[in-house]
Amino acid sequence: MAKKATDKQVFIYTDGGSRGNPGPGAGAYLLKTPAGVLLESRAVFLPETTNNVAEYTGVLMALKAAQQRGAESISLFSDSELLVRQLNGQYRVKSPNLKELHAQCMERLASFTSWKISHVRREQNTEADRLANQAMDRREDIAAEGPTLKKCKPIRLGILLSGGGRTMLNIQEEINSGRLPAEIVMVISSRSKVQGVERAKAIGRAPTILRKKDFGGTEDFSNRIVAALDKAKVDLVIQAGWLCLWQIPRKYENRVMNIHPALLPSFGGQGMWGHHVHEAVLKAGCKVSGCTVHFCTNEYDAGPIIIQRCCPVLENDSPDILAARVFKEECIAYPEAIRLFAAGKLAVHNGIVHCK
Repeated sequence: MAKKATDKQVFIYTDGGSRGNPGPGAGAYLLKTPAGVLLESRAVFLPETTNNVAEYTGVLMALKAAQQRGAESISLFSDSELLVRQLNGQYRVKSPNLKELHAQCMERLASFTSWKISHVRREQNTEADRLANQAMDRREDIAAEGPTLKKCKPIRLGILLSGGGRTMLNIQEEINSGRLPAEIVMVISSRSKVQGVERAKAIGRAPTILRKKDFGGTEDFSNRIVAALDKAKVDLVIQAGWLCLWQIPRKYENRVMNIHPALLPSFGGQGMWGHHVHEAVLKAGCKVSGCTVHFCTNEYDAGPIIIQRCCPVLENDSPDILAARVFKEECIAYPEAIRLFAAGKLAVHNGIVHCK
């Protein structure tokens, strides 16, 4: 039996195909942690099959493997648009050869607390595609275990906020669920009378209030922030609705993250925050928007980009409606960026973030 992972969330990549349709084929899958660590991969050779049966075989094997590892939440990616639509209930399964496989997949999916099936382009699914082709080339099954997972020591987070603190709460929920190896060890608020102050107290982190107007200038303000971060031995600084420019010292280079409610480098810069961003997106007639997680520099919204997620801009959107849709993507993107940092996966070269 496969070794169980410590993570309760698993990412699955599947593929399948046949040479002849019907003909010799294979179904394949890879299981990964949200940080991209390979848990296991497998391809099974099918002497006589069709493309669609091979695709479903890969999915069914993957779901069984995720169950064995104790996964509670899965995100499954396939380059078969038909399969994705069928599993999401958008297309009816007509082929008798697929009905039983489809039913078994749906039964397995029902065992998870949450699941999401998404379509990706073939070039984004190269590992699963290569694995299936190897099984067909060798005419035999292929299986591999990833490295043994060690329990990751939680990284120490310092939160900087200026508003409601919703991003902080989302991060704390990810920590509480066991999906994020981190601990919020301190909170700094640039305002004394915002909801984020009370929310910080509610999670057991009474914030330090540092108002920029109480200091002689940006340098004094920045030095006080850095002193507080140093004292708390913070590994990573998270700007969560933080609106003040501060001077980030060299020792915190690529250790300060921010999330912006648009797709940088568009709609960034001084004054572009909150509803101002969404108003500008709508005024420009954009058809998509989203969010950007980036490392911070001493310039507004100009640091190396870590993760971006997109969402549509709809015809009758208001700034508030668009903001709510973007925030859903923020709740996914920010924890994922922190997970990658915690796993030591991020490297910055010539101003560009590379995921190892």
